[in-house]
Amino acid sequence: MSKLDFKALILAGGVGSRFHPYTEIVPKPMIPIGEKEKPVLEVIVKWIKHFGIREFVFLVDYKWKYIYNYFENGSRFGVKIEYSFDEQDGYRGTGGAILKAYRKGLMGSRALIWYGDILAPLNVDELINFHDDRKADLTLVVTKKYKVPVGVAKLTEDNRVVEMVEKPELDINATIGVCVVDSRVFSEPVEDVLGKSFDFMGDMVPWLIKRGYRVYGYIYAGNWYDVGSLERYKKISSGELDVFNNVL
Repeated sequence: MSKLDFKALILAGGVGSRFHPYTEIVPKPMIPIGEKEKPVLEVIVKWIKHFGIREFVFLVDYKWKYIYNYFENGSRFGVKIEYSFDEQDGYRGTGGAILKAYRKGLMGSRALIWYGDILAPLNVDELINFHDDRKADLTLVVTKKYKVPVGVAKLTEDNRVVEMVEKPELDINATIGVCVVDSRVFSEPVEDVLGKSFDFMGDMVPWLIKRGYRVYGYIYAGNWYDVGSLERYKKISSGELDVFNNVL
């Protein structure tokens, strides 16, 4: 299928409480990052555009005018941007926001869903091809390993610490907040089961698996950055983001 059938849905409506007090002024996706100090959301848009996707839907709510005034219809960035407003008509949470975009006819036949606080220089072409080759309904981007952000202690039965490992890497496939989904999964009566307020990863994905949908994991071995909290944001160096410079 052509990428003309694709839209990129960016979840950018959160309050950003873990970024307080900065998010009292600007929404979290507009926090500047990297040497060029571009908003996180701009880095995401330009990275996805690099792979030929030109149609975007921003799922917005909190301080949405700040985002709209910067991006408007997207023409300044060589893309088309539409907006879907969270929490209208009772739709809430990441799942509700995506479902509402589908109900409004904004999704198209397939969509790349990307959380607005995630930076990952992954190959979008490879992800889409993986999805299509398996005729998947949903493909989640998952890590090959996950580095725990804290130290881990091993205890005996009487709670004596016998081993301490600082920020170990676990052999688990953690999701990173990026996926490809076929819109047909939303043609089901999702509201009858999950309502209008639910989490996409935590509620809808397990429901789709139980329903027998073809859900796959695309293993991504590269670096990725969760800028969802002020603590994590401060730990990202400009050098780590150099990979994005060729699209900015």
